[in-house]
Amino acid sequence: MDPFEDSLRKSEGKTKWQTYKTKIRVFLRRYHLVAEDAWRDDEDVENELHKDLLSRVKPRTLFFNLPLPETEKDDTDQPKMWYPRNKVRTAKYTPINFLPKNIFLQFQNVANLFFLFLVVLQCFSMFGSQVSPGLAAVPLIIVIGITAVKDGIEDFRRSMLDISLNNTPTLQLSPYNNVNTRSEYISYWRRFKKRISAIVRKLMMKREEKRRSKKHTEDVPMRDLNATSRPSYESYFRESVDIRASIDSHAANPFADPKGRRTAQMDIVDPFSQIDNPADFKKAYWKDLRVGDFVKICENDEIPADIAILNTSENDGVCYLETKNLDGETNLKPRRALQCGSNVKSAEDCLRSHFWVESEPPQPNLYEYNGACKCLPHFASGARDPTVLSEPISIETVLLRGSVLRNTKWVIGVVIFTGSDTKIMLNSGAPPLKRSKITRSLNWNVCLNFILLFSMCIICAIVDGFNWRGTRRSSYYFEYGSLGGTPVNNGIITFFTGVILFQNIVPISLYISIEIVKTFQAIFIFLDKDMYFEKLKYPCTPKSWSISDDLGQVEYIFSDKTGTLTQNVMEFKKCTINGIAYGEAFTEAMAGVAKREGRDAEELVQQKQAFIERDRVQMISQLRSLHDNKYLFDDDLTFVSSRFAHDLGGRTSKEQAKACREFFLSLALCHSIVADRVGDRLIYKAQSPDEEALVGTARDMGFVFLDRRKNTMAIRCMGETLRFKLLETLEFTSARKRMSVVIRTPDKRYLLICKGADSIIYDRLVPDSQAELKKVTSEHLNVFGSEGLRTLCLAKRELTEEEYYTWKEKYDVATSAIVDREAQTEEVASLLESNLVLLGGTAIEDRLQEGVPDSIALLAINIGYSCNLLETSMEIITLTPEGDTTVPELEAVLSDYLYKYFGLSGSEEELESAKRDHNPPLPTHALVVDGQTLKLVLEEPLRDKFLLLCKNCKSVLCCRVSPAQKASVVEMVKNGLGVMTLSIGDGANDVAMIQKADIGIGIVGEEGRAAAMAADYAIAQFRYLSKLVLVHGRWDYNRTAEMVNNFFYKSIVWTFTLFWYQIFNGFDANYLFDYTYIMLFNIVFSSLPVIVMGVYDQDVSAEMSLRIPQLYKRGILGLNSRRQIFLGYVIDGLYQSAVCFFFGYLVIADTPASARNGRDTAGREDLGVYVAAPTILVINTYVVLNQSNWDIFTLCIWMLSVLTFWFWTGVYSQSKYTAEFYKSASRIWGTVNFWAVVFGSAATCLYPKFMFMTIQKMFWPYDVDLVREAIVCNRIHLIEHESDIDNTVTEIPITSTEWNSSTLNVPYDISAMNKKDDTVTDAQSMSLVPSAVASSAPAYEEEMPPNVFANGYHSSTLSQLAQLDPSLSPDTSLR
Repeated sequence: MDPFEDSLRKSEGKTKWQTYKTKIRVFLRRYHLVAEDAWRDDEDVENELHKDLLSRVKPRTLFFNLPLPETEKDDTDQPKMWYPRNKVRTAKYTPINFLPKNIFLQFQNVANLFFLFLVVLQCFSMFGSQVSPGLAAVPLIIVIGITAVKDGIEDFRRSMLDISLNNTPTLQLSPYNNVNTRSEYISYWRRFKKRISAIVRKLMMKREEKRRSKKHTEDVPMRDLNATSRPSYESYFRESVDIRASIDSHAANPFADPKGRRTAQMDIVDPFSQIDNPADFKKAYWKDLRVGDFVKICENDEIPADIAILNTSENDGVCYLETKNLDGETNLKPRRALQCGSNVKSAEDCLRSHFWVESEPPQPNLYEYNGACKCLPHFASGARDPTVLSEPISIETVLLRGSVLRNTKWVIGVVIFTGSDTKIMLNSGAPPLKRSKITRSLNWNVCLNFILLFSMCIICAIVDGFNWRGTRRSSYYFEYGSLGGTPVNNGIITFFTGVILFQNIVPISLYISIEIVKTFQAIFIFLDKDMYFEKLKYPCTPKSWSISDDLGQVEYIFSDKTGTLTQNVMEFKKCTINGIAYGEAFTEAMAGVAKREGRDAEELVQQKQAFIERDRVQMISQLRSLHDNKYLFDDDLTFVSSRFAHDLGGRTSKEQAKACREFFLSLALCHSIVADRVGDRLIYKAQSPDEEALVGTARDMGFVFLDRRKNTMAIRCMGETLRFKLLETLEFTSARKRMSVVIRTPDKRYLLICKGADSIIYDRLVPDSQAELKKVTSEHLNVFGSEGLRTLCLAKRELTEEEYYTWKEKYDVATSAIVDREAQTEEVASLLESNLVLLGGTAIEDRLQEGVPDSIALLAINIGYSCNLLETSMEIITLTPEGDTTVPELEAVLSDYLYKYFGLSGSEEELESAKRDHNPPLPTHALVVDGQTLKLVLEEPLRDKFLLLCKNCKSVLCCRVSPAQKASVVEMVKNGLGVMTLSIGDGANDVAMIQKADIGIGIVGEEGRAAAMAADYAIAQFRYLSKLVLVHGRWDYNRTAEMVNNFFYKSIVWTFTLFWYQIFNGFDANYLFDYTYIMLFNIVFSSLPVIVMGVYDQDVSAEMSLRIPQLYKRGILGLNSRRQIFLGYVIDGLYQSAVCFFFGYLVIADTPASARNGRDTAGREDLGVYVAAPTILVINTYVVLNQSNWDIFTLCIWMLSVLTFWFWTGVYSQSKYTAEFYKSASRIWGTVNFWAVVFGSAATCLYPKFMFMTIQKMFWPYDVDLVREAIVCNRIHLIEHESDIDNTVTEIPITSTEWNSSTLNVPYDISAMNKKDDTVTDAQSMSLVPSAVASSAPAYEEEMPPNVFANGYHSSTLSQLAQLDPSLSPDTSLR
């Protein structure tokens, strides 16, 4: 039966109206006039929404070339599951809904609603008879229009990107009967939209062709071709050519199971299946793909949907993926095809494939996917074996939408998720909305203005109501009568008329002016060449343009360490093998120890480097004598130890030589690296720089990983080529903190190799075995850690064949699970990763980025006045209880520490007092806490006491913390102390803390760009943080705070001149000015000087801001945006408004004057000119007076704003349509009284302000006043040392007070900025450092405890930490 007829039949029993609706819907759908799902009943809509919800939370099963089971169909024989289209829309608007939707969203702003209310009021003659509603709506229309144009341009760009992306071509199997999706009917409306999209697409293609034709084309250099193409296996591994022949021939396969053990071979291609209709991969568009389609992706194509890989062009089923659009990482990632799809190589093979896929529901985790591909065995007779064969589908066998296929000719796969269900779309949710502190405080200012507005309107309403009470007043006889008829009604009308009259007290252009200002501030940050990193061609990039002023108020900085403070370029330095330590290195941490112990660090470095160089020459000579390693390049060698080369050659003992060989061979086998060749060099591409350093050093020592092909690893071991069968890889995760591989050696032994953090490996060693080796190795790792090196352990386990295959069966079941696969897999993996034998440990150095010590020192001057590092005399408080600690026990420990060290009880009153105290604590105590304990202290019962303890410690070190704990600590400090926080990191594990902080900074580093993509600002190097915060942050805070105060000031002055006029006008809310003055005041007459102040003002140069970071303190304390300052501007505005009005009024009232034509100048419009002219002049001059930087541009803007008023008055008053205002300019400007009022009012208004500023700078100067005076007087060169600062200050006969927060009297050593500080922090750590007067500098490590310190720990402190708590021994983990 026709489904439409069936739908009509089901309408029986419904109401008459419902039946008619069903008939109309059936007719329209039958003739494709509307979409299939249009015109549905409410019940139908609810059912469809329920189905859509179920399709997203329930696991899905997809069938390929198999009939859809009846259980998967609905009553119309269509699939029950609904899947979204692959067409995505990121744009907010469409051409049809842009205007209504944008206007609706804009009027969610209370200010816009208020002014719309005023326009509506003026539509009633009783409220706005003096002004037409159309003219009254002009300011609102201008503001709404400008915002709409801005939104439209932004959304148009997104729409163009959407159209381009949705119409990207791809290859889709066609014709193909996809049983997983419902039949789609395309309405005429959708056909029309498709035609429009096609036209737009053609226009965009033509424009792209023109753009490309204009580019200068030339032959691509060979080096570029080599960098982007993948050479063949034979071209650069000639020494292992014999491997391929043996591998490709199964009979000669040396890795075949010696006992003939084989599992059932799973193959989804049925070679006996008949094809009715031939098919091919034909061109289609992304938007046309559906769940269950076969697709073919070609090299350099972007992946259109989430796709399970069936096969690739490579014989081993491997392909390479660039995931820069997903996680920001630029390194290629290998992906592999399902083994069951190895025979899918053409369109015909796709049609012969019979299988189904069981998949988990859509979820946003980019690094996890659980599914299974299942099929039945195929037989020539057509019979079916009921045994279901299954192969797990993981993230390693899936291509995610947005990634790009590289170095692989083609990939064939099936679509699993489309559109909004893909992982990239699930992760594309809007980041948390961040509003700057000043923007949030505007609500208080606006509320105060509303109170003033309400008060003025109430006064006018009450007085006017009383004026119309009774008949004794002259107005009763001479006026035309009241509009309300009664005093009460008159009061109500006057109230709302007053709202219209005094509307400018709520500045309509304030919000759009702030947007303009912050846009220019972001542009200036982007264009700062000092923050441009030439190597990456990357500038400082603002992602959030609305919080630049918050950069000037940061009190705590949270910093990740690896890749953020360091280069994330690892160098293998030392190792310990069989209880013997090897390696010569002199790290930055060791230099820092020498420096702080008073020794000459530079001389020591030179001596050590000379010794290392001699040892390097000797080691290379010995290695060359052992074998000719053509992959060893002398300049690349980072591991220097002639003793190792001596032992490797067996000159000490055969046992040690064997241990050395086994150690480095294990490093060459346990990894997931891809080998490549550039020229004569063998280059390794790794997801982790740690792995690259480990395998690279093994290569240099003669254990060369050549390539991996069909799970066969080719290793050149001391000149001999060996082949190892890779049976299983247990990947590293942040939860596991280890990686393992299971291999079969050429002599048919089964071997597990495991590397990871020492705390993890030690727990898995054979109990009661290797006691002495464990002790010695642990001591070596502690020493390596104290030198600032990242450490890990290496262990092995020999397996029997039965042990492996028994475990393999359990592992296959676990990896095929759809639910809780990760937990089940980890449980099974732990069975194998036990009873390990320790081989040794490694130590890698991750050097600090260029300029990091100087930047930390510079920020630390601002933080703790030159006390950025821990003193060796500090007492270290450890909060790392042994065993299982309960919350009451931990609370007792916290209380004891608070009382013992600081005399505190941990009460709420003490915490509130700490919030108000911005002074740095004494450098006497430091706190160390591990991640396990941190989990408890972050909970509510202990949170406040822990925060109070941190507040009173100079530095806090947190070890082994997860990304969620990083964010929790940021939240604790941010909300607990009520301070401005900044987080900076470079990896995906830093995204949580970046988004939790008030300001997030992402570093474009070796770990990718995930942090930069989620951050508010992206920079290329940590050292740029100094200028971003201390220069741009301070400038933008000062500019924005001053601009907001001046904006409200000018509104107060202008509005209250109207209010003073009501005293002499019976408080009837009548206009003093021509209405065009009111309309243009905030938009034209007074807007430019304030905007220029917010964009352009600068009290001191960038050099001085960096040289004297104490200037930043005013931002931390919020002194420029305090409410007292705002109230001061309000009072100043009230005074100046009174002067501007009463000067003009008294001159006209008491000194009548006549124009040249004989007419008097005492009319209402004339008085308006008398008052408006000096008011505009005073306001603009007052704003310029508050600026610190005067130049030609500033003065031109001031002159333009003032002259605009005169120009408008002169031109507009010549029109006869202005009624009483006609010829007012020519009449008034010719009188002496007018000019006397203008200049007399200006002088009287500005003189008190000028005197106040002069007295303040002479007797109560701010820090910046002293610096500016020193610059002008050419005494700034004296500010070089703390003693010179004191002398400079005493030369000036002034003192600084607590009220204006002068900090120049605080000693500091400015020369520290220009000296190299050998500060080192541990890998895998995140440090929390107060950027100004902060009390604690916690540091965090995601997986392992820090080896030295994180932004504030002396390396000599590590030995104390290890003595206090052995569990905090330095180590690191595999990333």
